[in-house]
Amino acid sequence: MLEIGTKAPNFKLQDKNGDFVSLSDFLGKKIVLYFYPRDNTPGCTRQACAFAGSYSAFKAQNVVVIGISKDSVASHLKFAEKYDLPFVLLADPELEAIKAFDVWQEKKLYGKVSMGVVRSTYIIDENGVIEKVMPKVKPDTNAAEILEYLAGK
Repeated sequence: MLEIGTKAPNFKLQDKNGDFVSLSDFLGKKIVLYFYPRDNTPGCTRQACAFAGSYSAFKAQNVVVIGISKDSVASHLKFAEKYDLPFVLLADPELEAIKAFDVWQEKKLYGKVSMGVVRSTYIIDENGVIEKVMPKVKPDTNAAEILEYLAGK
Protein backbone atom coordinates (compact mmCIF):
# COMPACT_ATOMS: atom_id res chain seq x y z
CA MET A 1 0.00 0.00 0.00
CA LEU A 2 1.10 3.55 -0.63
CA GLU A 3 1.93 5.76 2.33
CA ILE A 4 0.10 8.76 3.75
CA GLY A 5 1.72 11.96 2.47
CA THR A 6 2.65 10.40 -0.88
CA LYS A 7 1.56 12.11 -4.09
CA ALA A 8 -1.18 9.91 -5.57
CA PRO A 9 -0.11 8.38 -8.90
CA ASN A 10 -2.05 9.87 -11.80
CA PHE A 11 -3.81 7.56 -14.24
CA LYS A 12 -6.09 7.78 -17.26
CA LEU A 13 -8.82 5.12 -17.44
CA GLN A 14 -12.19 4.72 -19.13
CA ASP A 15 -15.42 5.17 -17.20
CA LYS A 16 -18.62 3.18 -17.70
CA ASN A 17 -19.45 5.29 -20.77
CA GLY A 18 -16.03 4.83 -22.39
CA ASP A 19 -14.89 8.38 -21.59
CA PHE A 20 -11.33 8.84 -20.34
CA VAL A 21 -10.94 10.09 -16.78
CA SER A 22 -7.70 11.08 -15.03
CA LEU A 23 -7.14 11.45 -11.33
CA SER A 24 -5.73 14.91 -12.05
CA ASP A 25 -9.18 15.93 -13.41
CA PHE A 26 -10.28 16.22 -9.78
CA LEU A 27 -7.52 18.43 -8.36
CA GLY A 28 -9.10 20.89 -5.93
CA LYS A 29 -11.54 18.26 -4.64
CA LYS A 30 -11.16 15.57 -2.02
CA ILE A 31 -11.34 12.08 -3.55
CA VAL A 32 -12.42 8.74 -2.14
CA LEU A 33 -10.69 6.21 -4.39
CA TYR A 34 -11.78 2.67 -3.72
CA PHE A 35 -10.53 -0.50 -5.35
CA TYR A 36 -12.69 -3.60 -5.45
CA PRO A 37 -12.28 -7.09 -6.94
CA ARG A 38 -15.25 -7.53 -9.27
CA ASP A 39 -18.59 -6.15 -10.46
CA ASN A 40 -21.77 -8.01 -9.47
CA THR A 41 -20.24 -10.13 -6.71
CA PRO A 42 -21.97 -10.06 -3.30
CA GLY A 43 -19.35 -8.06 -1.36
CA CYS A 44 -18.59 -5.64 -4.17
CA THR A 45 -22.29 -5.03 -4.77
CA ARG A 46 -22.91 -4.29 -1.08
CA GLN A 47 -19.93 -1.92 -1.02
CA ALA A 48 -21.04 -0.08 -4.18
CA CYS A 49 -24.63 0.19 -2.91
CA ALA A 50 -23.37 1.58 0.43
CA PHE A 51 -21.44 4.28 -1.48
CA ALA A 52 -24.54 4.97 -3.59
CA GLY A 53 -26.69 5.24 -0.47
CA SER A 54 -24.26 7.74 1.07
CA TYR A 55 -23.57 9.60 -2.17
CA SER A 56 -25.50 12.75 -1.23
CA ALA A 57 -23.44 13.01 1.98
CA PHE A 58 -20.19 12.78 -0.01
CA LYS A 59 -21.47 15.27 -2.58
CA ALA A 60 -22.52 17.72 0.16
CA GLN A 61 -18.86 17.75 1.30
CA ASN A 62 -17.60 18.22 -2.28
CA VAL A 63 -16.04 14.73 -2.18
CA VAL A 64 -15.65 12.73 -5.41
CA VAL A 65 -16.18 8.95 -5.15
CA ILE A 66 -14.33 6.77 -7.67
CA GLY A 67 -14.49 2.97 -7.79
CA ILE A 68 -11.91 0.97 -9.76
CA SER A 69 -11.79 -2.70 -10.68
CA LYS A 70 -10.26 -4.69 -13.53
CA ASP A 71 -13.69 -5.22 -15.07
CA SER A 72 -14.48 -3.93 -18.57
CA VAL A 73 -16.28 -0.72 -19.51
CA ALA A 74 -19.33 -2.81 -20.56
CA SER A 75 -19.37 -4.64 -17.22
CA HIS A 76 -19.22 -1.33 -15.33
CA LEU A 77 -22.10 0.09 -17.37
CA LYS A 78 -24.32 -2.92 -16.57
CA PHE A 79 -23.28 -2.82 -12.89
CA ALA A 80 -23.97 0.93 -12.58
CA GLU A 81 -27.33 0.65 -14.35
CA LYS A 82 -28.46 -2.41 -12.37
CA TYR A 83 -27.78 -0.77 -8.99
CA ASP A 84 -28.24 2.91 -9.96
CA LEU A 85 -24.66 3.83 -9.00
CA PRO A 86 -24.22 7.63 -9.28
CA PHE A 87 -20.44 7.82 -8.84
CA VAL A 88 -17.50 7.28 -11.19
CA LEU A 89 -16.57 3.67 -12.01
CA LEU A 90 -13.31 3.16 -13.87
CA ALA A 91 -12.23 0.09 -15.84
CA ASP A 92 -8.63 -1.00 -15.31
CA PRO A 93 -8.21 -4.28 -17.23
CA GLU A 94 -4.49 -3.54 -17.76
CA LEU A 95 -4.05 -3.03 -13.97
CA GLU A 96 -2.48 0.43 -14.48
CA ALA A 97 -3.97 2.15 -11.41
CA ILE A 98 -4.44 -1.11 -9.50
CA LYS A 99 -0.68 -1.77 -9.57
CA ALA A 100 0.28 1.92 -9.15
CA PHE A 101 -1.72 2.03 -5.90
CA ASP A 102 -0.26 -1.34 -4.81
CA VAL A 103 -3.59 -3.15 -4.39
CA TRP A 104 -2.71 -6.05 -6.74
CA GLN A 105 -1.50 -8.52 -4.16
CA GLU A 106 -1.28 -12.16 -3.27
CA LYS A 107 -4.55 -13.48 -1.86
CA LYS A 108 -5.35 -16.78 -0.19
CA LEU A 109 -8.74 -18.43 -0.53
CA TYR A 110 -9.35 -21.93 0.79
CA GLY A 111 -5.60 -22.56 0.84
CA LYS A 112 -5.22 -21.53 -2.81
CA VAL A 113 -2.87 -18.61 -3.50
CA SER A 114 -3.56 -16.24 -6.40
CA MET A 115 -3.04 -12.62 -7.36
CA GLY A 116 -5.98 -10.24 -7.13
CA VAL A 117 -7.30 -6.86 -6.08
CA VAL A 118 -7.29 -6.34 -2.33
CA ARG A 119 -10.38 -4.30 -1.36
CA SER A 120 -8.78 -1.01 -0.30
CA THR A 121 -9.62 2.68 -0.11
CA TYR A 122 -7.51 5.81 -0.36
CA ILE A 123 -8.62 9.31 0.61
CA ILE A 124 -6.78 11.86 -1.49
CA ASP A 125 -6.70 15.54 -0.56
CA GLU A 126 -7.39 18.53 -2.79
CA ASN A 127 -3.70 18.71 -3.80
CA GLY A 128 -3.51 15.09 -4.95
CA VAL A 129 -1.72 13.82 -1.82
CA ILE A 130 -2.78 10.65 -0.02
CA GLU A 131 -4.42 11.66 3.25
CA LYS A 132 -5.65 8.28 4.50
CA VAL A 133 -4.99 4.65 3.60
CA MET A 134 -7.58 1.97 4.39
CA PRO A 135 -6.29 -1.51 3.52
CA LYS A 136 -8.50 -4.61 3.47
CA VAL A 137 -11.75 -2.74 4.13
CA LYS A 138 -15.07 -4.41 4.82
CA PRO A 139 -17.65 -3.84 2.06
CA ASP A 140 -20.55 -3.18 4.45
CA THR A 141 -18.85 -0.51 6.57
CA ASN A 142 -16.36 1.19 4.22
CA ALA A 143 -18.57 4.13 3.14
CA ALA A 144 -19.76 4.84 6.71
CA GLU A 145 -16.18 4.72 8.07
CA ILE A 146 -15.08 7.25 5.47
CA LEU A 147 -17.95 9.60 6.31
CA GLU A 148 -17.05 9.30 10.02
CA TYR A 149 -13.42 10.10 9.20
CA LEU A 150 -14.41 13.11 7.08
CA ALA A 151 -16.72 14.39 9.85
CA GLY A 152 -13.84 14.23 12.31
CA LYS A 153 -11.52 16.28 10.09
